[in-house]
Amino acid sequence: MSKSKGYFFPLRPQSGNRGRIRLSAKLRSIQLIITLSFTAVAVLVAVIVSTMLYNKFAKTAEENANLNMQQIIEQVNYNLELYVKGMSNIFETAEEQVTTINSIDSPLLYERMDTLMSSREDLVSIALFTPQGKYITGTPGQNMRVNTQLESQSWFTNALKSAEISYSAPHIQNLFKGRYNWVVSISKMIEYKEKGELKRGILLIDFNFRTIDQLSRQVKLGKRGYAYILDSLGNIVYHPQQQLIYAGLKYENVEPVLAYSFRSYLDESTGEKRFITVRTLEETGWKIVGVAYYDEIVTTKRDLNQFLFWFLAAVILCAIAVSVFLSWLIASPIRKLERTVKQVGEGDLNTPINVSGAYEVEQLSRRFNLMLQRIRQLMDQIIYEQETKRKGELEVLQSQINPHFLYNTLNSVIRLAERGKNEEVVTMIQFLSKFFRISLSKGNNIITVQEELDHIRHYLVIQSFRFKNKFRFEIKAQDEVLPFQTIKLILQPIVENALYHGIEMSPDEGLILISAELQDNLIVIRISDNGIGMSKETLHNILNGGSKSAGGSGVGVRNVNERIGLYYGREFGLAFESELEEGTTVTIIFPAIGQSEGQENTAGGETS
Repeated sequence: MSKSKGYFFPLRPQSGNRGRIRLSAKLRSIQLIITLSFTAVAVLVAVIVSTMLYNKFAKTAEENANLNMQQIIEQVNYNLELYVKGMSNIFETAEEQVTTINSIDSPLLYERMDTLMSSREDLVSIALFTPQGKYITGTPGQNMRVNTQLESQSWFTNALKSAEISYSAPHIQNLFKGRYNWVVSISKMIEYKEKGELKRGILLIDFNFRTIDQLSRQVKLGKRGYAYILDSLGNIVYHPQQQLIYAGLKYENVEPVLAYSFRSYLDESTGEKRFITVRTLEETGWKIVGVAYYDEIVTTKRDLNQFLFWFLAAVILCAIAVSVFLSWLIASPIRKLERTVKQVGEGDLNTPINVSGAYEVEQLSRRFNLMLQRIRQLMDQIIYEQETKRKGELEVLQSQINPHFLYNTLNSVIRLAERGKNEEVVTMIQFLSKFFRISLSKGNNIITVQEELDHIRHYLVIQSFRFKNKFRFEIKAQDEVLPFQTIKLILQPIVENALYHGIEMSPDEGLILISAELQDNLIVIRISDNGIGMSKETLHNILNGGSKSAGGSGVGVRNVNERIGLYYGREFGLAFESELEEGTTVTIIFPAIGQSEGQENTAGGETS
């Protein structure tokens, strides 16, 4: 074999072998393999899914149609129950008014009946009769007709037989002059007083049947389906084709309906397959019967299956087209990379790539190893350099804090010594010692939140000597936040800024509040003061280098924000809220990291 530019080429084969090699390479081409694989899988899945869906639709269409009809009938049953309960409530109200009145001929009773009649539009009449059929009283303004034969009417006879409320089938009410309404009558035997004497009578209330008729007519069960209502004896209360029923041109098989209160079944008694659903009203005993035709369900199923066939055919064609496109999309970059790698010469990651299979992949696997190894080396070198740079920046920023504070504190000690306040000088130096014990932390940049809070407490005690009751301070922290780690000296520059720029220039007594808490695995520290606050321009520029700290060195607050961003990431740092003459609140947010997570940076700081 000969070698050229790092690639190996086979010896020139004979012409017959060359043809077989080309054919083998084409058959092993990744584009052809992907195309055939995707197409075979897509066609197989489409065939299986179409077969399963075709069988499932046949059963699901029937079940859904039956369920839909049941839900519609349940809704009609619910609406009618509400309406009938409303009728019962009206009847009970009328009964209470009649039975509680001292005398049946009292004008107050007429006023109550008139009020009750005006409360509902579907109320037709209210009347009270003796058990012998004599009219006693009723809705004001109604007059009885002669020869009404009310003793033979169902509502009257039912009231004589039962002590419960009885509901009649819809009928023409012919008791009163000038009224011939299609009504449902509710009646019951009750007791009333007439001139102090207790008597019995039959209370009758007529409701217009129009409301029940409208509720029933709204039911649509397919194109031909409908719903009708039977009473407990099998008489038709409502039917959308009632005239055909009376004329004998239509027949309803009500015997299976009367046998059950709650039922769904398939009926073929009329020569057509029909789904029948039966529900019963508890108050009246009426049965709501839903009728849906099976041939409509079959038509729906056939339409769905036809749609499914064309849909799946389109899916298969799209899958084939997509597989061809994807295979070209995958193979084309690989071929391009193969041509490019030949010119690169070297550059591979450490992990060797030994892929067999497609011809193009085998070629790429030989050339990518060197390139991946080289890239990995460069990446490791860049990571190491960036880490070293980050640590160096942190150390530089950290070193800017202590000299700045030491300078200001020593000036305060000198002033106290000049004034002969030796005890205060001793106290300040003691707290300064504790302050720097935590500041040094045996060379560690990471300390606990507890240590940082102790550190700022020492600082504030030192400053309180200088300001002489100019301010008070409070430090509050949740117990669970204290063991977590933080960069040291992040509070001092902010508190110093609050003292020098906020409280020192305010005529009132200052107050500095420091709180630390744990929120959603984040440590949130807030430093608030009641100083003079900051303008919007100062607030906007404070982290952009446009605002300097009290000492004028330009570190301070910006230093803290940079250190937090370098250590934890740029999404963490400081947030400011400030109003002129109101004060300023600085919020520090960074991740809650325990000692086990930060051992690399914490060798154990000493607690003051």
